[in-house]
Amino acid sequence: MSKSMGNIMKQAQQMQQKMGRLQQELEGREVEASAGGGMVTAVVNGKQQLLSLKIEKSVVDPEDVDMLQDLVVAAVNEAIKKSQEMMQEEMGKITGGFNIPGLF
Repeated sequence: MSKSMGNIMKQAQQMQQKMGRLQQELEGREVEASAGGGMVTAVVNGKQQLLSLKIEKSVVDPEDVDMLQDLVVAAVNEAIKKSQEMMQEEMGKITGGFNIPGLF
C-alpha cells in the first residue's frame, strides 16, 4: 500500500471515529418546535426520536379533533426537520461539507 493511500485510510478512520462521537453527542441534544402559536409543542432529540409532546388544554376541542391532529403532526414534523438540519450541520463540520451517500 502506498504511503498516500495509507494516509487516506487513516484520515477516513479518524473521520469515522469523530462521526461516531458526534452521533452519540447529538442523541443528547434536543430541538423544539411548535404549531398553532405554541398550542402544540414537540421536542425531538438528535436521533429524530420524539421525547415529549405538550398540548395546551384550550386547543383540545372534542368537536374539532382534526385540527388538533393537524397541529400535532405539524409540530412533530417541524421538530424532526430541525433535528435533521442540526445533524447535517454538525456532520458537515466533520466532512468538510461533502455529502457522503449513506451517511445520514
